[in-house]
Amino acid sequence: MGLASGAELEEGAGLAAEGEPGEDGVSGRLRRPGVRVWRAAVAVLAVALVLAGGGFFYGAHRLTSDASARNRALTDTEATTRVAGDVGNGLARVFSYTPDGLDAAERSARSVLDGRAARQYAQLLGRIRAELAEQRVTLSTQAVRVGVIELDGHSARLLVFLDQVSRRGKAAPTSAAAQLTVTARREHDQWRIVDITTR
Repeated sequence: MGLASGAELEEGAGLAAEGEPGEDGVSGRLRRPGVRVWRAAVAVLAVALVLAGGGFFYGAHRLTSDASARNRALTDTEATTRVAGDVGNGLARVFSYTPDGLDAAERSARSVLDGRAARQYAQLLGRIRAELAEQRVTLSTQAVRVGVIELDGHSARLLVFLDQVSRRGKAAPTSAAAQLTVTARREHDQWRIVDITTR
């Protein structure tokens, strides 16, 4: 009987390792746990991806069906810009006046304010009108930042930051900042301020 060549020995060893039972009677293929672990890991990963995809789908569905999806402040840039502009400009108009220009401020208030905000403004001017005329107070107001918190078709709630500069007679001007929560209502394609709360 001749000796087997090195190639034949290697080939035979390969066959025994892959398919033929070894000394313990177990196939070499079954003795390679790395392949089984790898296949199990791939299966687990596939299941995880399917579950994650389902989770994302469910989350997207909830987002579109929740009340947050009905808040147009999150989805409608044009409407949000419009209400922010109307409210910011309106506040700047009604809270800017000169000693001889209170009547103009009141006219602006009638076109911009309604409801509780209009009553608040009338009470404010009633208290300070004489003082403003006597001390020659000038007030200039600018809305520097307006954030729309909630918006639907006809109602909006906003957070407004104002910068105000006041001057008494010929004295040096003084600056102050104000932060307001504003509720606005849309009437005849115009946003009118119906409530103002100082924060």
